[in-house]
Amino acid sequence: MTNTRTPFARLALVWGIGGFALTAALAGGMNLAAQGIARHDTNAPVSYDAGKFVFDDRGNQAIASGGVIVTQAGLRVQSDRMLVNFTDAGGQLEIQRITATGGVVITRGDERASGDNAIYDFNRRIITMAGNVALRRGSDTLNGGRLVIDLESGLSTVDGAAAGTSSAPGAPAGRGRVTGTFNVPQRDKPN
Repeated sequence: MTNTRTPFARLALVWGIGGFALTAALAGGMNLAAQGIARHDTNAPVSYDAGKFVFDDRGNQAIASGGVIVTQAGLRVQSDRMLVNFTDAGGQLEIQRITATGGVVITRGDERASGDNAIYDFNRRIITMAGNVALRRGSDTLNGGRLVIDLESGLSTVDGAAAGTSSAPGAPAGRGRVTGTFNVPQRDKPN
């Protein structure tokens, strides 16, 4: 997929390993050893918990609904509904992609990402969230329209607006903003 966005078409914020770690370290407000979403073992087994799970063997997919929770090595993905695409490799199912919709929340350690929907692509090792995205670590926050977490490199990108959407009524598509707050080190005031 080719990225055709111009640098000014969408405000993107990229931060280093462990989500906010690099930015927060520069501000002095976050522990670099924190276990963020981007520090995740993508080869670990995946566990499911759902109210209902329907397999479509011919379609190589399953639909989980009813407060679905998926966990993998400390990473937790929770939503109302998930579509799971898989391949059958000699009698062993291999997950290719999870598409989560409805109140999606992804947590690991003290980091929490939420949005309207998310796709976890197991082959590319990328999680993409879209729609009313909020990323929190402790009291540090980032808000935007889309979040892409590259689990391989540890880099994450927050865009102001999800592709094809706008952040305000009447605003041109892709003109959203990334907003947030980072804490700064507190020092005692001189007497």
